[in-house]
Amino acid sequence: MQLALTEDELAFRDELRAFFRREIPADIRNRARHMAELSKDDIVTTQRILHAHGLAVPHWPVEWGGRDWTPIQRHLWHDEMQLASVPEPLTFNTNMIGPVIAHFGSPEMKQRFLPATANLDIWWCQGFSEPDAGSDLASLRTVAVRDGDHYVINGQKTWTTAAQSADWMFCLARTDPDAPKKQAGISMLLFPLDTPGVTVRPIELIDGGFEVNEVFLENVRVPADQLVGAENHGWTYAKFLLGNERTGIAAVGQTKVRLWLAKEYAKQTSLDTGTLLDDPVFAARIAELENELLALELVQMRVVAGSADGDPNPVSSILKLRGTELQQAVTELLVDIAGPDSLAREGDTGDWARRSTATYLNYRKTSIYGGSNEVQRSIIASTILGL
Repeated sequence: MQLALTEDELAFRDELRAFFRREIPADIRNRARHMAELSKDDIVTTQRILHAHGLAVPHWPVEWGGRDWTPIQRHLWHDEMQLASVPEPLTFNTNMIGPVIAHFGSPEMKQRFLPATANLDIWWCQGFSEPDAGSDLASLRTVAVRDGDHYVINGQKTWTTAAQSADWMFCLARTDPDAPKKQAGISMLLFPLDTPGVTVRPIELIDGGFEVNEVFLENVRVPADQLVGAENHGWTYAKFLLGNERTGIAAVGQTKVRLWLAKEYAKQTSLDTGTLLDDPVFAARIAELENELLALELVQMRVVAGSADGDPNPVSSILKLRGTELQQAVTELLVDIAGPDSLAREGDTGDWARRSTATYLNYRKTSIYGGSNEVQRSIIASTILGL
Protein backbone atom coordinates (compact mmCIF):
# COMPACT_ATOMS: atom_id res chain seq x y z
CA MET A 1 0.00 0.00 0.00
CA GLN A 2 1.38 3.42 -1.01
CA LEU A 3 1.60 5.75 1.97
CA ALA A 4 3.40 8.68 0.30
CA LEU A 5 1.32 11.60 -0.91
CA THR A 6 0.95 12.25 -4.62
CA GLU A 7 1.92 15.60 -6.14
CA ASP A 8 -1.73 16.65 -6.24
CA GLU A 9 -2.19 15.67 -2.60
CA LEU A 10 0.93 17.60 -1.61
CA ALA A 11 -0.40 20.67 -3.41
CA PHE A 12 -3.76 20.24 -1.67
CA ARG A 13 -2.01 19.98 1.71
CA ASP A 14 0.10 23.09 1.07
CA GLU A 15 -3.01 25.06 0.06
CA LEU A 16 -4.75 24.11 3.32
CA ARG A 17 -1.61 24.85 5.34
CA ALA A 18 -1.37 28.36 3.89
CA PHE A 19 -5.09 29.03 4.34
CA PHE A 20 -5.19 28.04 8.02
CA ARG A 21 -2.24 30.26 8.87
CA ARG A 22 -3.46 33.17 6.76
CA GLU A 23 -7.19 33.28 7.52
CA ILE A 24 -7.59 32.06 11.10
CA PRO A 25 -6.62 34.81 13.59
CA ALA A 26 -3.15 34.22 14.97
CA ASP A 27 -4.17 35.12 18.52
CA ILE A 28 -6.80 32.35 18.55
CA ARG A 29 -4.36 29.80 17.13
CA ASN A 30 -1.69 30.85 19.61
CA ARG A 31 -4.01 30.37 22.59
CA ALA A 32 -5.07 26.98 21.25
CA ARG A 33 -1.45 25.94 20.69
CA HIS A 34 -0.52 26.79 24.27
CA MET A 35 -3.56 25.01 25.75
CA ALA A 36 -5.18 28.23 26.99
CA GLU A 37 -8.95 28.24 27.39
CA LEU A 38 -10.80 29.43 24.31
CA SER A 39 -13.94 31.53 24.56
CA LYS A 40 -17.21 30.70 22.84
CA ASP A 41 -16.55 33.67 20.53
CA ASP A 42 -13.17 32.19 19.54
CA ILE A 43 -14.78 28.91 18.49
CA VAL A 44 -17.70 30.58 16.70
CA THR A 45 -15.36 32.98 14.87
CA THR A 46 -13.15 30.15 13.67
CA GLN A 47 -15.98 27.92 12.49
CA ARG A 48 -17.68 30.73 10.60
CA ILE A 49 -14.45 31.53 8.75
CA LEU A 50 -14.05 27.86 7.86
CA HIS A 51 -17.68 27.56 6.77
CA ALA A 52 -17.47 30.67 4.58
CA HIS A 53 -14.66 28.94 2.66
CA GLY A 54 -16.29 25.51 2.51
CA LEU A 55 -13.98 24.01 5.14
CA ALA A 56 -16.24 23.44 8.17
CA VAL A 57 -18.17 20.30 7.16
CA PRO A 58 -16.40 18.66 4.20
CA HIS A 59 -17.73 15.21 5.18
CA TRP A 60 -21.39 16.33 4.90
CA PRO A 61 -23.46 15.91 1.73
CA VAL A 62 -22.36 18.45 -0.87
CA GLU A 63 -25.80 20.09 -0.95
CA TRP A 64 -25.38 21.03 2.73
CA GLY A 65 -21.82 22.35 2.60
CA GLY A 66 -19.81 19.17 2.09
CA ARG A 67 -16.94 18.64 -0.32
CA ASP A 68 -16.44 15.81 -2.79
CA TRP A 69 -13.07 14.90 -1.30
CA THR A 70 -11.18 11.64 -1.12
CA PRO A 71 -10.49 10.06 2.29
CA ILE A 72 -6.88 11.26 1.98
CA GLN A 73 -8.02 14.85 1.41
CA ARG A 74 -10.33 14.71 4.44
CA HIS A 75 -7.45 13.35 6.50
CA LEU A 76 -5.14 16.15 5.34
CA TRP A 77 -7.79 18.76 6.15
CA HIS A 78 -8.09 17.45 9.71
CA ASP A 79 -4.36 16.93 10.25
CA GLU A 80 -3.36 20.36 8.95
CA MET A 81 -5.98 22.03 11.16
CA GLN A 82 -4.39 20.40 14.19
CA LEU A 83 -0.85 21.21 13.10
CA ALA A 84 -1.85 24.87 12.67
CA SER A 85 -3.60 24.82 16.09
CA VAL A 86 -6.90 25.83 14.51
CA PRO A 87 -9.85 25.15 16.86
CA GLU A 88 -11.75 22.36 15.15
CA PRO A 89 -15.39 22.82 14.11
CA LEU A 90 -17.63 22.04 17.07
CA THR A 91 -17.92 18.26 17.11
CA PHE A 92 -21.49 18.25 18.49
CA ASN A 93 -22.54 20.16 15.38
CA THR A 94 -20.32 18.80 12.65
CA ASN A 95 -19.64 15.17 13.62
CA MET A 96 -22.72 14.34 15.67
CA ILE A 97 -26.14 15.91 15.12
CA GLY A 98 -25.37 17.39 11.69
CA PRO A 99 -24.72 14.03 9.97
CA VAL A 100 -27.72 12.50 11.79
CA ILE A 101 -30.10 15.19 10.51
CA ALA A 102 -28.55 15.03 7.03
CA HIS A 103 -29.09 11.27 6.94
CA PHE A 104 -32.37 10.77 8.82
CA GLY A 105 -34.10 14.16 9.07
CA SER A 106 -37.07 15.27 7.02
CA PRO A 107 -36.49 17.81 4.21
CA GLU A 108 -38.02 20.49 6.45
CA MET A 109 -35.74 19.57 9.35
CA LYS A 110 -32.67 19.62 7.12
CA GLN A 111 -33.55 23.06 5.78
CA ARG A 112 -34.28 24.39 9.23
CA PHE A 113 -31.21 23.11 11.05
CA LEU A 114 -28.31 22.16 8.77
CA PRO A 115 -27.26 25.64 7.56
CA ALA A 116 -27.40 27.02 11.11
CA THR A 117 -25.56 23.97 12.46
CA ALA A 118 -22.72 24.27 9.94
CA ASN A 119 -22.32 28.01 10.58
CA LEU A 120 -22.56 27.59 14.35
CA ASP A 121 -25.60 29.84 14.52
CA ILE A 122 -26.87 27.03 16.77
CA TRP A 123 -24.50 25.55 19.36
CA TRP A 124 -25.61 21.99 20.11
CA CYS A 125 -25.00 19.77 23.12
CA GLN A 126 -25.51 16.03 23.51
CA GLY A 127 -28.20 14.81 25.92
CA PHE A 128 -27.28 11.12 26.13
CA SER A 129 -25.60 10.09 29.41
CA GLU A 130 -27.61 9.84 32.62
CA PRO A 131 -26.65 9.10 36.24
CA ASP A 132 -27.44 5.39 35.72
CA ALA A 133 -26.92 5.20 31.96
CA GLY A 134 -23.44 6.08 30.80
CA SER A 135 -21.56 3.13 29.36
CA ASP A 136 -24.88 1.26 29.32
CA LEU A 137 -26.66 4.02 27.45
CA ALA A 138 -29.62 1.82 26.49
CA SER A 139 -30.67 1.83 30.16
CA LEU A 140 -31.62 5.52 30.02
CA ARG A 141 -34.66 6.52 32.07
CA THR A 142 -35.58 9.92 30.66
CA VAL A 143 -39.10 9.60 29.22
CA ALA A 144 -40.99 11.49 26.52
CA VAL A 145 -44.77 11.13 26.45
CA ARG A 146 -46.79 12.23 23.42
CA ASP A 147 -49.37 14.90 24.27
CA GLY A 148 -51.15 16.11 21.15
CA ASP A 149 -48.68 18.02 18.98
CA HIS A 150 -45.94 17.87 21.63
CA TYR A 151 -43.80 15.47 23.60
CA VAL A 152 -43.45 16.07 27.34
CA ILE A 153 -39.98 15.11 28.60
CA ASN A 154 -39.02 14.29 32.18
CA GLY A 155 -35.67 13.05 33.38
CA GLN A 156 -32.04 13.96 33.95
CA LYS A 157 -28.88 14.05 31.85
CA THR A 158 -25.35 14.30 33.18
CA TRP A 159 -21.79 14.90 31.96
CA THR A 160 -23.36 17.10 29.27
CA THR A 161 -20.33 18.79 27.72
CA ALA A 162 -20.61 22.54 27.02
CA ALA A 163 -24.31 22.71 27.93
CA GLN A 164 -23.53 26.03 29.60
CA SER A 165 -22.65 27.41 26.15
CA ALA A 166 -25.23 25.53 24.10
CA ASP A 167 -28.41 26.82 22.48
CA TRP A 168 -30.05 23.46 21.67
CA MET A 169 -29.83 19.84 22.81
CA PHE A 170 -30.26 16.61 20.86
CA CYS A 171 -31.72 14.30 23.47
CA LEU A 172 -32.44 10.60 23.75
CA ALA A 173 -35.64 9.75 25.64
CA ARG A 174 -37.75 6.63 26.09
CA THR A 175 -41.00 6.92 24.15
CA ASP A 176 -42.10 3.28 24.55
CA PRO A 177 -41.40 1.99 28.08
CA ASP A 178 -42.99 -1.37 27.20
CA ALA A 179 -40.65 -2.16 24.29
CA PRO A 180 -39.36 -5.77 24.48
CA LYS A 181 -35.67 -4.72 24.33
CA LYS A 182 -34.13 -1.80 26.21
CA GLN A 183 -32.52 -0.58 22.98
CA ALA A 184 -35.99 -0.27 21.46
CA GLY A 185 -38.54 2.38 22.33
CA ILE A 186 -35.99 5.23 22.37
CA SER A 187 -36.42 8.43 20.33
CA MET A 188 -34.24 11.45 19.56
CA LEU A 189 -35.73 14.90 20.14
CA LEU A 190 -34.38 18.41 19.56
CA PHE A 191 -35.16 21.40 21.77
CA PRO A 192 -33.64 24.75 22.83
CA LEU A 193 -32.17 24.94 26.33
CA ASP A 194 -34.24 28.00 27.20
CA THR A 195 -37.40 25.85 26.99
CA PRO A 196 -39.37 26.06 30.28
CA GLY A 197 -38.48 23.15 32.53
CA VAL A 198 -34.82 22.85 31.47
CA THR A 199 -32.25 23.49 34.22
CA VAL A 200 -28.50 23.37 33.55
CA ARG A 201 -26.16 22.98 36.53
CA PRO A 202 -22.37 22.99 35.94
CA ILE A 203 -20.16 20.28 37.48
CA GLU A 204 -16.69 21.30 38.67
CA LEU A 205 -14.08 18.84 37.47
CA ILE A 206 -10.80 17.74 39.05
CA ASP A 207 -8.92 20.24 36.86
CA GLY A 208 -10.99 23.09 38.30
CA GLY A 209 -12.92 23.65 35.08
CA PHE A 210 -16.65 23.55 34.34
CA GLU A 211 -16.68 21.63 31.09
CA VAL A 212 -19.63 19.35 31.85
CA ASN A 213 -23.07 19.78 33.37
CA GLU A 214 -26.12 18.16 34.87
CA VAL A 215 -29.30 18.92 32.95
CA PHE A 216 -32.69 18.48 34.62
CA LEU A 217 -35.79 18.10 32.46
CA GLU A 218 -39.14 18.74 34.14
CA ASN A 219 -42.26 18.68 31.97
CA VAL A 220 -40.32 20.04 29.00
CA ARG A 221 -42.73 20.46 26.08
CA VAL A 222 -41.16 19.77 22.68
CA PRO A 223 -43.07 20.19 19.39
CA ALA A 224 -43.57 16.84 17.68
CA ASP A 225 -41.96 18.12 14.48
CA GLN A 226 -38.66 18.27 16.41
CA LEU A 227 -38.55 14.48 16.56
CA VAL A 228 -35.63 13.19 14.47
CA GLY A 229 -36.74 10.55 11.98
CA ALA A 230 -39.27 8.05 13.29
CA GLU A 231 -40.48 7.52 16.82
CA ASN A 232 -38.75 4.68 18.69
CA HIS A 233 -35.83 4.60 16.22
CA GLY A 234 -33.50 6.74 18.32
CA TRP A 235 -31.11 3.89 19.11
CA THR A 236 -30.34 3.53 15.40
CA TYR A 237 -29.59 7.23 15.16
CA ALA A 238 -27.50 7.12 18.34
CA LYS A 239 -25.31 4.32 16.96
CA PHE A 240 -24.86 6.26 13.72
CA LEU A 241 -23.89 9.36 15.71
CA LEU A 242 -21.44 7.54 18.01
CA GLY A 243 -19.72 6.09 14.97
CA ASN A 244 -19.04 9.64 13.76
CA GLU A 245 -17.83 10.68 17.23
CA ARG A 246 -14.63 8.66 16.86
CA THR A 247 -13.52 10.60 13.79
CA GLY A 248 -10.00 11.93 14.36
CA ILE A 249 -9.90 10.89 18.00
CA ALA A 250 -6.23 9.84 17.66
CA ALA A 251 -5.32 13.56 17.29
CA VAL A 252 -1.88 12.86 15.83
CA GLY A 253 -1.40 16.44 14.66
CA GLN A 254 -2.33 17.90 18.03
CA THR A 255 0.06 15.54 19.84
CA LYS A 256 2.85 16.55 17.44
CA VAL A 257 2.32 20.18 18.38
CA ARG A 258 2.38 19.44 22.09
CA LEU A 259 5.52 17.34 21.77
CA TRP A 260 7.16 20.23 19.94
CA LEU A 261 6.10 22.54 22.79
CA ALA A 262 7.57 20.12 25.31
CA LYS A 263 10.94 20.30 23.54
CA GLU A 264 10.78 24.11 23.49
CA TYR A 265 10.01 24.27 27.21
CA ALA A 266 12.75 21.73 27.94
CA LYS A 267 15.24 23.99 26.13
CA GLN A 268 14.28 26.77 28.54
CA THR A 269 14.72 24.59 31.64
CA SER A 270 18.24 24.90 33.01
CA LEU A 271 20.24 22.10 34.61
CA ASP A 272 23.76 22.14 36.02
CA THR A 273 25.07 20.60 32.80
CA GLY A 274 22.98 22.59 30.32
CA THR A 275 19.26 22.32 29.64
CA LEU A 276 16.75 19.59 30.28
CA LEU A 277 16.72 18.79 26.57
CA ASP A 278 20.46 18.02 26.80
CA ASP A 279 19.86 15.38 29.47
CA PRO A 280 20.31 11.95 27.79
CA VAL A 281 17.54 10.27 29.80
CA PHE A 282 15.05 13.01 28.96
CA ALA A 283 16.19 13.10 25.31
CA ALA A 284 15.62 9.34 25.09
CA ARG A 285 12.10 9.81 26.46
CA ILE A 286 11.37 12.42 23.79
CA ALA A 287 12.82 10.22 21.05
CA GLU A 288 10.68 7.27 22.14
CA LEU A 289 7.51 9.37 22.00
CA GLU A 290 8.45 10.74 18.58
CA ASN A 291 9.02 7.22 17.23
CA GLU A 292 5.72 5.96 18.64
CA LEU A 293 3.90 8.96 17.20
CA LEU A 294 5.47 8.32 13.78
CA ALA A 295 4.37 4.68 13.93
CA LEU A 296 0.84 5.75 14.82
CA GLU A 297 0.81 8.25 11.95
CA LEU A 298 1.75 5.48 9.51
CA VAL A 299 -1.06 3.29 10.83
CA GLN A 300 -3.44 6.21 10.43
CA MET A 301 -2.37 6.66 6.82
CA ARG A 302 -2.94 2.94 6.19
CA VAL A 303 -6.47 3.24 7.61
CA VAL A 304 -7.24 6.36 5.58
CA ALA A 305 -5.79 4.96 2.34
CA GLY A 306 -7.82 1.78 2.76
CA SER A 307 -11.13 3.45 3.60
CA ALA A 308 -12.27 4.39 0.12
CA ASP A 309 -15.09 1.83 0.18
CA GLY A 310 -16.50 3.36 3.36
CA ASP A 311 -16.48 0.12 5.34
CA PRO A 312 -15.51 0.34 9.03
CA ASN A 313 -11.89 -0.59 9.66
CA PRO A 314 -11.21 -2.37 12.96
CA VAL A 315 -7.68 -0.93 12.89
CA SER A 316 -9.30 2.36 13.89
CA SER A 317 -9.46 0.84 17.39
CA ILE A 318 -5.66 0.85 17.42
CA LEU A 319 -5.71 4.54 16.48
CA LYS A 320 -8.11 5.34 19.30
CA LEU A 321 -6.21 3.23 21.85
CA ARG A 322 -2.67 4.29 21.06
CA GLY A 323 -3.60 7.83 20.10
CA THR A 324 -5.17 8.58 23.46
CA GLU A 325 -2.31 6.87 25.30
CA LEU A 326 0.16 9.17 23.54
CA GLN A 327 -1.99 12.22 24.25
CA GLN A 328 -1.85 11.34 27.93
CA ALA A 329 1.89 10.61 27.78
CA VAL A 330 2.64 14.06 26.34
CA THR A 331 0.50 15.85 28.93
CA GLU A 332 2.39 13.93 31.62
CA LEU A 333 5.67 14.95 30.00
CA LEU A 334 4.69 18.63 30.19
CA VAL A 335 3.90 18.29 33.91
CA ASP A 336 7.32 16.71 34.49
CA ILE A 337 9.04 19.56 32.64
CA ALA A 338 7.15 22.17 34.69
CA GLY A 339 8.09 20.37 37.92
CA PRO A 340 6.99 22.16 41.10
CA ASP A 341 5.78 25.10 38.99
CA SER A 342 2.95 22.91 37.70
CA LEU A 343 1.38 23.21 41.16
CA ALA A 344 2.02 26.91 41.61
CA ARG A 345 -0.81 29.30 42.31
CA GLU A 346 -1.77 31.91 39.74
CA GLY A 347 0.86 34.63 39.44
CA ASP A 348 3.70 32.51 40.82
CA THR A 349 5.02 31.15 37.53
CA GLY A 350 4.44 30.96 33.76
CA ASP A 351 0.97 30.29 32.40
CA TRP A 352 2.01 27.12 30.56
CA ALA A 353 3.37 25.51 33.74
CA ARG A 354 0.16 26.18 35.66
CA ARG A 355 -1.96 24.87 32.79
CA SER A 356 0.08 21.69 32.43
CA THR A 357 -1.48 20.04 35.49
CA ALA A 358 -5.03 21.02 34.52
CA THR A 359 -4.45 19.66 31.01
CA TYR A 360 -2.94 16.45 32.38
CA LEU A 361 -5.95 15.89 34.64
CA ASN A 362 -8.43 16.76 31.90
CA TYR A 363 -6.85 14.33 29.47
CA ARG A 364 -7.50 11.34 31.75
CA LYS A 365 -10.88 11.28 29.99
CA THR A 366 -9.49 10.54 26.53
CA SER A 367 -9.06 6.84 27.27
CA ILE A 368 -12.75 6.64 28.21
CA TYR A 369 -14.80 8.62 25.69
CA GLY A 370 -15.46 7.37 22.17
CA GLY A 371 -15.37 3.80 23.48
CA SER A 372 -13.09 3.06 26.43
CA ASN A 373 -9.61 1.71 25.76
CA GLU A 374 -10.60 -1.55 27.46
CA VAL A 375 -13.36 -1.94 24.86
CA GLN A 376 -10.88 -1.14 22.09
CA ARG A 377 -8.55 -3.89 23.32
CA SER A 378 -11.43 -6.36 23.13
CA ILE A 379 -12.20 -5.25 19.56
CA ILE A 380 -8.56 -5.60 18.57
CA ALA A 381 -8.35 -9.05 20.14
CA SER A 382 -11.47 -10.37 18.44
CA THR A 383 -11.53 -8.69 15.02
CA ILE A 384 -7.83 -8.21 14.26
CA LEU A 385 -6.03 -10.95 16.19
CA GLY A 386 -8.87 -13.46 15.99
CA LEU A 387 -8.61 -14.41 19.66
